Amino acid sequence: MIVLGIDPGFAIVGYGFVEYKGNKFTPLEYGAITTEAHAPMMERFKKLYDGMCEILDRIRPDAVAIEELFFNSNQKTAIAVAQARGILLIAAINKGIPVYEYTPLQVKQAVVGYGRAEKVQIQQMVKIMLNLEKVPKPDDTADALAIAICHAHSNHGNKLFGLQ
Repeated sequence: MIVLGIDPGFAIVGYGFVEYKGNKFTPLEYGAITTEAHAPMMERFKKLYDGMCEILDRIRPDAVAIEELFFNSNQKTAIAVAQARGILLIAAINKGIPVYEYTPLQVKQAVVGYGRAEKVQIQQMVKIMLNLEKVPKPDDTADALAIAICHAHSNHGNKLFGLQ
């Protein structure tokens, strides 16, 4: 099974493809889609959509796992991230790929075994589980890989779209 994990955002979208076969994880590709801070939002959204479509076309996953949004006190940022997340979801939906979502708590439990794990602990476990030389950067990329690992481990996320 090939899973694409996505850590949504509008400035940085982390992504990571992981193959899960026989209880073994193999990282296939990971990175980030970035947008310019001062570009108009519609240009940024188009870049996210085009970038995600290109990534999905290059390595066609069996499933997409995306993190549920955690809303903080900054409503303007939360709305922009929610819009960007929707655009990323539409890219996968338009490709006919099943989409699942996971809470940060579910991701932490699946990767570290502890729901209140710190970011550094998650990053180190991603490095170990994927046999990487160093923690992937930016942090959003390591988070995306953790989301992919979470789906491979549990495969019980809240299904948003697709046939099972």
